[in-house]
Amino acid sequence: MRIARFTTGDDPRFALVQHEGDRTYLAVLGGDPLYMPAMPTGERIELGDGVRLLAPVIPRSKVVAVGRNYADHAKEMGDEVPTTPLLFFKPNTAVVGPDDPVVLPSFSREVSYEAELAVVVSKICKDVEPEQARSYVLGYTVANDVTARDAQRTDGQWARAKGFDTSCPLGPWIDTDLNPEDVAVRSRVNGELKQDGRTADMVFDVPFLVSYISKAMTLLPGDVILTGTPAGVGRVDHGDRMECEVEGIGTLANPVFRRED
Repeated sequence: MRIARFTTGDDPRFALVQHEGDRTYLAVLGGDPLYMPAMPTGERIELGDGVRLLAPVIPRSKVVAVGRNYADHAKEMGDEVPTTPLLFFKPNTAVVGPDDPVVLPSFSREVSYEAELAVVVSKICKDVEPEQARSYVLGYTVANDVTARDAQRTDGQWARAKGFDTSCPLGPWIDTDLNPEDVAVRSRVNGELKQDGRTADMVFDVPFLVSYISKAMTLLPGDVILTGTPAGVGRVDHGDRMECEVEGIGTLANPVFRRED
């Protein structure tokens, strides 16, 4: 099942995504599927002009991200592979959806993309074991952990570098059936392949991460976990178009924009 959040100009709504040939339809749901069963209303809308996909979830309290969770990425950044998960936060004000512009912050001249698998939490999750983790996951979506590299180096803490507005694109929808053990994670900039990794190469897998995080802090429905990025990160600038893809889910694309100083 794929769950999208969308608007036709009114308040955001949720829908099940249905593919028929080369057409995609949204079977509109009543209410928020995080808090009630996914019940179609009977309304069906073709995805196209007048329909805008939004970030499929706005985290209720937090985005918890995992740094250096692929050994090849840690190596390209000149870092050691962590012996335990390296955690940081992105605020929910960083979240944007498909085709929303990523606005480069005025304080940075070195912003890069990071394609990632994202986990969406379904219910209150505290002190769970890895073998219990799947029952606390609604599904998975695609994320781009956009990072101001220069600020990351100078600040020490990563809040400004990774938490600025528009630095957390999510989408295009949530896939509830994905098996996250071994799927491709890729990125492209202006159509050119930049990253091409697999979740099987993560240092810490999804069940371990859900468990590890839940033993430090309570995860709430709608919270999102970013699971790390493979090697191949690089700089983007005004006018570029970033595409992040997770096999089995789809592609999240965002243009890059810099305001005039």
